[in-house]
Amino acid sequence: MRKILKVAQREYIETVKTKTFLLSVFLTPLLVGIMLLFVGRFDGGVGGPQPPRTITVLDLSEQVAEPLTAVAAEYNASRPDRQIRFDVLEPPENPDVRIEDLKQQVRRGEIDALVVIDHDVLDDGDGARYYSFARTVADLEMYEKVYRLINEAVVTRRFEAQGVSPEIVSRLQRSIPVEQIDLSSKVEAQRDMPVMILVPFIFVFLMFTGVFGVGQGMLTSVIEEKSSRVMELLLSAVTPFQLMSGKILGLVGAGMTLMAIWGAGAYLVGAAMVVSDVVSAAMMLYFLVYFVLGFLVVSSLMAAVGAACNTLKEAQGLMAPLTVGLVVPMAAWFYIAQHPNGTFAIALSFIPPITPMVMVIRLAADPELAAGQIAATIGLLVVSVPAVMWASAKIFRTGILMYGKPASIRELARWIRYR
Repeated sequence: MRKILKVAQREYIETVKTKTFLLSVFLTPLLVGIMLLFVGRFDGGVGGPQPPRTITVLDLSEQVAEPLTAVAAEYNASRPDRQIRFDVLEPPENPDVRIEDLKQQVRRGEIDALVVIDHDVLDDGDGARYYSFARTVADLEMYEKVYRLINEAVVTRRFEAQGVSPEIVSRLQRSIPVEQIDLSSKVEAQRDMPVMILVPFIFVFLMFTGVFGVGQGMLTSVIEEKSSRVMELLLSAVTPFQLMSGKILGLVGAGMTLMAIWGAGAYLVGAAMVVSDVVSAAMMLYFLVYFVLGFLVVSSLMAAVGAACNTLKEAQGLMAPLTVGLVVPMAAWFYIAQHPNGTFAIALSFIPPITPMVMVIRLAADPELAAGQIAATIGLLVVSVPAVMWASAKIFRTGILMYGKPASIRELARWIRYR
């Protein structure tokens, strides 16, 4: 045990004093903070100031253009940083030819978008068409705004046709503010929904960075020591199992140091942003437990891969399945956060290498997640850790002093069966 701790101490010190580790301590929280600031400022990324947009309007009914211009003026008065201007054209003698010409102008980028209002739009016979060449999310968002403004203009004209004052109807239909209060928190408070949506991503991002990023240090360390023949000197003083265990323990310590710094910052920020029921002490404890167990699994696998290869390039092939697996929760985080108790999320929760990442997404999305599932996934990891470490130790023992051609998956399986 003393030798394992000695190796762990060396690995810990060598890891925490690297520039990569020191930069990750500060840069990762900085990136997360920028994301939160961006979301809070732009309300999901598309709500910020935008240059004025000009929409060309061809009103074949000759009745909607006037109220459309009026409702657009009201809209622009309330949103000076997101102006929408309607350029109303005279109805042409040959509408089809004129429309085709305008569509070509949209394709060439000469006009932002084209709205064609049909003849019988007030009588429910026809509608309107919106032509655009979407290049950004803002272009797609513009359709929703134009859609609402056109419908408001049509409704206004219909009221006028029936002799009803649109101002009276507008006053009667005036909406009231509805404040959203979340009772799942211990303190009743308004929620910043864009930030709440981003919380699960922040947790899985930190988990991925910690487990995969710090775990990569194991792979790099083993390959470098093996290729420089330092490994032979180390094995003259310790056994392969002691060396692997010490390396894993040292990196776990480095990872926990990183998580402690990030966790303290996340808890303080969560309390300040009124999401303390999600970024709670219990959530941070779960995060730490899943991180340690997940890191033990992943770092053991990386130690085995490093022992079986001679260079980082050779290791890429064996690492591909693990890398792809770890990316799955990152790619599916939004769906999992939207359906934390769905079949897909539950199924992924019981695949050991990605269990920690999936569970932190689910817990961040639903702090009241079933205790049975939490206990079951932690139990699965507790059982998986010694099994994976045992298999990795068998590979590590056999491959650590082997040079030349890298081992295949079949050879690794054969090494595990060696006594």
